[in-house]
Amino acid sequence: MLGKLAHYGFDAILFSAFLAGVKRSTGLTLQTEKIESKDVRSALEKYLGIGEWMMDQSIAVMGSSSYFERKR
Repeated sequence: MLGKLAHYGFDAILFSAFLAGVKRSTGLTLQTEKIESKDVRSALEKYLGIGEWMMDQSIAVMGSSSYFERKR
């Protein structure tokens, strides 16, 4: 039971990071202001914020690693 919960939690964070990557590379994001419920909107914005944080942390780790290089 606990293993499944951890697996679903990891998948949710991974999907949130994917959405953050889409936002950064294309500018497309969810329109949270169209959600009427303040509680749902707040929870969704926090969820998306976790993905943004995960992207920032991943980029910082990869940027300091010798296994990755930045190409433009």
